[in-house]
Amino acid sequence: MIVVAPLYFMFDAIGKAYPPPINHPDLYYGFAGVTLSWQIAFLIIASDPVRLRPVIPAAVLEKLLYCGALLVLYGQGRITPMQVGLVIPDGLLGVLFVISYIKTKASLQTASRAPQLTSR
Repeated sequence: MIVVAPLYFMFDAIGKAYPPPINHPDLYYGFAGVTLSWQIAFLIIASDPVRLRPVIPAAVLEKLLYCGALLVLYGQGRITPMQVGLVIPDGLLGVLFVISYIKTKASLQTASRAPQLTSR
């Protein structure tokens, strides 16, 4: 969120740093909004990964699509090595989501075998 939230205030600066200027503000702010929303969703998933396990594949897909897009753009020479460096934290988070998905399956199996308490 620390990286994404400032995008709302950097529209012109990004166009100057990486010409040409952005000419589709709707897509730019749409990207910023969706990205920020997903960062919040990731925090919510982290608060209870066992209960929110069904959402984890979507989180993995988000990371995979973003990292894949950056790698393709880099391969086409359309972004700089510094820009492709953004793959590292997102790729790591994607791997951690996969690990979390695998580990939560074990937690679900353990919970389903535990004796159920009933009230009388």
